[in-house]
Amino acid sequence: MQGYWTNATYTPVERPAEFKDQEFFTVAQAQEYAKKAQDRFLSQPDDDPHYDNSIWMVEKGLKGVSTLRTSIVVDPADGRIPPVNAEGRKRAEERAAARKRVDVFASAQNRGISERCIYWAHEGPPLMPTGYNSNLQIWQSPGEFVVIPEMMPAARVVSLDGRAHAGAAIRSLHGDSRGRWEGDTMVVETTNFTDRTAFRGSSEHLKVTERFTLVDAKTIRYQFTVEDPHTWDRPWSGEYPITKISEPIYEYACHEGNYGMPNILKAQRAVEAQERAKATGSR
Repeated sequence: MQGYWTNATYTPVERPAEFKDQEFFTVAQAQEYAKKAQDRFLSQPDDDPHYDNSIWMVEKGLKGVSTLRTSIVVDPADGRIPPVNAEGRKRAEERAAARKRVDVFASAQNRGISERCIYWAHEGPPLMPTGYNSNLQIWQSPGEFVVIPEMMPAARVVSLDGRAHAGAAIRSLHGDSRGRWEGDTMVVETTNFTDRTAFRGSSEHLKVTERFTLVDAKTIRYQFTVEDPHTWDRPWSGEYPITKISEPIYEYACHEGNYGMPNILKAQRAVEAQERAKATGSR
């Protein structure tokens, strides 16, 4: 499987309401759905400086839907992620309340970890398609299986030597991955996440099982199952193909030339200085 791959697709993660009882698109529906998705992507607001030239975000050609499935989620059968349970909802409320108590303009550390380019949910596990730069690289050796997304290129090194997962006290945003071969399928089990990973609202008890199967020289069938009884009352699974590409991927240097963070903080300091001056003047 070593090489460059893409998981670019307009297939939705969850089945849209208009296809509620339809597991598969017709060919015409798939083409129409992909075209509408691409049109939405290219019609970014003209006053949004981040996307003022959105053509650079488009993959080579219309990427379409990767299969005729109407969702990446395949279990439950309705193509929808199960509802968050009571414990998960309570945790989400507590997280939201905690964010309100933090002065997000006080320092860079108070900004979200995605905005700070520390972790984005698509990095996985599970690996999820992105809006653009939806490519990845796989490296293999006798003892490791390595996955590197193009967008936020953190190399996830999966050990294949049979060692146990790290102790419960050792946790990371990407979890602790262990792999094994089952025939021609690479099975990767990841645990030991932190509560800041919060994939789809999950807790630190998240467990993800991935299966990479080389269907042919140009296609990997990627399957994943998500388990977290502290968030959902049942596991849920997804599936989509990953396709071989000949072009290499490029470094996604998220903060290189990014003036957004310092400008946000400088602007707030300027506002605070004005408020202090006004308060001093009033006295």
